Amino acid sequence: MTRLPPSMQGHLAMLLFSALVAGSFSFGSMIANEIAPLALTAARFVIAGALIGTAAALGPGLRCGQFRAPWRYVVLGGLFGAYFVLMFEGLKTAPPVSAAAVFTLTPVMAAGFGWLVLRQITTPRMALALALGAAGALWVIFRADLGALLAFDVGRGEAVYFLGCVAHAVYPPLIARLNRGEPALVFTFGMMMAALVLLVAVGWSDIRATDWAALPWLVWAVLGYVAVFASALTFVLLQFAALRLPSAKVMAYTYLTPSWVLLWEIVLGRGTPPALVAAGLGLSVLALVLLLKDEGARRAAARA
Repeated sequence: MTRLPPSMQGHLAMLLFSALVAGSFSFGSMIANEIAPLALTAARFVIAGALIGTAAALGPGLRCGQFRAPWRYVVLGGLFGAYFVLMFEGLKTAPPVSAAAVFTLTPVMAAGFGWLVLRQITTPRMALALALGAAGALWVIFRADLGALLAFDVGRGEAVYFLGCVAHAVYPPLIARLNRGEPALVFTFGMMMAALVLLVAVGWSDIRATDWAALPWLVWAVLGYVAVFASALTFVLLQFAALRLPSAKVMAYTYLTPSWVLLWEIVLGRGTPPALVAAGLGLSVLALVLLLKDEGARRAAARA
């Protein structure tokens, strides 16, 4: 069987990433007011860290030398821990589709951080795609209300989650910059353990105040999903893809997230957004197509 080229491997990883992440919005909104975001995120990292640590130990192995320069893991862990805490804080009031639209602003920021950290250049086509995706995201965030858009009347939940997305956007280029050849599983495990230490330090009062035994079964079910599928697996997928694709293209797959969330909302019986709002999702999908188009192939075809 012919092995897929690294870039294709990265694309497939991010396709699965977008599908798994989308579930976090629909499911997360169901329990956002049942448990403190810091406590939920800490529990999430405990479960996901145990899974990743086991996989790393059985796979490439865990050795002290792989965790040299631990400050790298603290930086990355702090960013991702902040992202998840702010996500669940935002989902207390932001509708899932709207929050997912905020997530699609991440590629624009990732492109900027990609240039600042790695000097990755954004091509004209990529810039157009980012602009279209951002326009679609804003249209959904402001619920197709031009007056609200002009007044920049954004909800508190969306504003809180946006700060988390800033942390998420800087993560991919920093992975490529700070990784020193460590296997994806090992590097992800180090990042998650650093994040867990920070979360416990900052959120100890929330963790102690949570009556874990009295939590509804739905909280545990969603916690299991976000820990296993939307944390452990997506961390590895993002790490895997970031070493094979430019930062902007890694984050381009976030444009699929609102569409996946829309499907989740329909399956869960929550209806569909108005047609005008859905048009914003269409712009996001168009942005993804443009971002993933191989410019090199087009230039070669033009020369031919």
